[in-house]
Amino acid sequence: MLLILGGISYYWYTKEEEEEPVIEKKIEKKKVEEKEEEKEETISVDIKGEVNSPGIYTMPMASRVIDVIDRAGGLTENADTSVINLSKKLQDEMVIIIYSREQVLHFEETKKQEEYLLDKCREPDENSLKNDACIENESTNITGKININTASKEELMTLPGIGESKAKEIISYRETNGSFQSIEDIKNVTGIGESIFAKIQEAITV
Repeated sequence: MLLILGGISYYWYTKEEEEEPVIEKKIEKKKVEEKEEEKEETISVDIKGEVNSPGIYTMPMASRVIDVIDRAGGLTENADTSVINLSKKLQDEMVIIIYSREQVLHFEETKKQEEYLLDKCREPDENSLKNDACIENESTNITGKININTASKEELMTLPGIGESKAKEIISYRETNGSFQSIEDIKNVTGIGESIFAKIQEAITV
């Protein structure tokens, strides 16, 4: 009887010893997979200029320019984001430069100088870093009109009668329903009726 009990005990003891390394390997494998998954879901961006803590930040994949500004301690009192698309989605290895008021003011004395700043932002010279957070050319055409299919929230807010809430509604509408087929389609957006359309129709395009 003792021999039988001893044999059973030995069997379970050796079985547990065999299973233990297998369990440890599974746990270790799971940790590695979690780390790889976490690594795939983050990106690194370099933010410079008028933020309180410039530097390189690791951000979630779906983050936007405003999110990394927050991570960098927010804007300084001297920051000017008038030529920056704060809602632009981040991409790995982006360089984001937040300009000072003096820098922007220097180029904003006339409309031509403002366009010069935007051009410098989008296409810097060989001695300057490319600023990936610049407002894209595609939001306006040669007539200077705002393209309601591609404009950012900040660009839409430059239209008469369009505040932040209506700009968000326009973006939400096109994300849900697709591109506007004509400028009249903007009247389908909540809060935009005939009176507002009359104010903006000469300033927008598709």
